[in-house]
Amino acid sequence: MQLIVLSDIHGNLTALNAVLDNIHEHYEPDAIAILGDFIDYGMRSNEVIERVKAIQIPIVCNIWGNHERAIMLNDYTRFSSQRGVDSAKNTAKKLSDESKMYLSSLNGKDGQKQFTWNGLKFLAIHGSLEDAFWKSITPEGSHAGYEEYDYVLSGHSHLPHIFPVYYKSDNAALRNKKKTIFINPGSVGQPRNQNPKAQYAVIDTVKGIFLNSVEYDIALEQSFFDSSVDQFYKERLTLGV
Repeated sequence: MQLIVLSDIHGNLTALNAVLDNIHEHYEPDAIAILGDFIDYGMRSNEVIERVKAIQIPIVCNIWGNHERAIMLNDYTRFSSQRGVDSAKNTAKKLSDESKMYLSSLNGKDGQKQFTWNGLKFLAIHGSLEDAFWKSITPEGSHAGYEEYDYVLSGHSHLPHIFPVYYKSDNAALRNKKKTIFINPGSVGQPRNQNPKAQYAVIDTVKGIFLNSVEYDIALEQSFFDSSVDQFYKERLTLGV
């Protein structure tokens, strides 16, 4: 069985289409988990939402990121820069009623969702248990509180990772250790790991876990940018920073 994990599309329709094409070419997915931040920074948030709505793969998890929360609740106080505030307000102004209705319908508006897939227990969270919207999970950070899960899926940082954490457990057969696997798929639409390709993850119950990156037409997506947002968000796509 195969579970696709997507996060941080950020209004980049060209990248999303490339990822979905790659998935259909190389995998036969049973389900998909989406970890938030469909919108903002990029110029095509409405189009991204319409494309997500058209996905035929069963969606087991579809949660808000910090950008959905900020825009839907009209709360821009946590952004670290004025250009971020300006971009979010611009996206809010351009979001269609249909897009807002779709975002309002999601059942992960607190930035997280627990679910079971293939008999395994998952936590999907945009950020972390420290702050579901604004604080990332990292390999170096605290991993307290996740021991009940088999997998923890997170986004927000735009930096892909896979790592296990072994918790103390009363299980002699496993040498009193409980393993939780942490996965960040990276960002579909605004990578920040100096790899400009669109990124996503696959959990395959037979073959393992894969962090994939897909080429897409960056110049095409950049052509949709206008002067309504800081050009930083256009230019950073070239280098994946």
